[in-house]
Amino acid sequence: MIGYVVRRVLRALTTLLGTTLIIFVLVRVVPADPAVTIAGPKADPETLAMIRKDLGLDDPVMVQYGRYLARLARGDLGRSYMTGRRVAGVIAERVPATALIAGASLALGFFLGLVLGIATAARRGSLIDVVVLLGTLIGLSIPTFWLGNLLIYEFSYRLKLLPLGGYGTWTHLVLPAATLGISKFFFYARFSHSNVGGTLASDYIRTARAKGAPPARLYFVHALRNALIPIVTVLGLDIADLMSGLVLTETVFNWPGLGRLAVQAVFNLDVPLVAGTVLFAGVLVLVANLVVDLLYGVIDPRVQRA
Repeated sequence: MIGYVVRRVLRALTTLLGTTLIIFVLVRVVPADPAVTIAGPKADPETLAMIRKDLGLDDPVMVQYGRYLARLARGDLGRSYMTGRRVAGVIAERVPATALIAGASLALGFFLGLVLGIATAARRGSLIDVVVLLGTLIGLSIPTFWLGNLLIYEFSYRLKLLPLGGYGTWTHLVLPAATLGISKFFFYARFSHSNVGGTLASDYIRTARAKGAPPARLYFVHALRNALIPIVTVLGLDIADLMSGLVLTETVFNWPGLGRLAVQAVFNLDVPLVAGTVLFAGVLVLVANLVVDLLYGVIDPRVQRA
């Protein structure tokens, strides 16, 4: 088990190093002059040259990359060009808002979708199975931003039951969490149906059924456990994706999360803030992959031996 964990951690660190290199290169090819962003378009050439020197932009590329890695090792993501604040602090302020909406939407979508997927997988070929599959297909085709605007129109504008947007109380959370939760519900219902349905056709399930295993144990223990690896894989990446920032949903509902922060950084050409949010998203994906890999070994010990 220790060797398995060490291999996965080393792989994650190597991928992280490659991620920092990609971000560093992309930041350098962005058609934006940091000196102009800081001093303004009307600044004189002497001022712009002095700012570039202070930022170390005149140094060789490898020196700049080494300095970038040294700062990252200290947890320093640089300072925002627009506000002068540390990027790490700005991102840390937005994480709770994104975590709140991500957790609420997953709690709604994943668990309800999982239950519905398993229930319909046990009745494959029936009328309810066909109806649910068609319903999830239609639900997956609905754009998130359109659904969000529809919910705002119905519950905020017409019925005046919930706020139009913003952040602060539980009422502000209902619509954005419902928008994402509905999308996740359709996805996980269909995904768990496909995986659990395939497992239910296995020989050991037929054997357990012949021995008189109760339906709840048959579906939620025997079948679900053996279908967990693909479900856990998707769930881990989904958590990382949600925590990286929900650009469309946060913009529609004026939610002060990481997605809206990234949009503002792009529009302001705030290169350190853009690089910081992208790196944060990359780290989340790597951590999610690492956790999922480790869970593989717990769910199925054969993975460790392989």
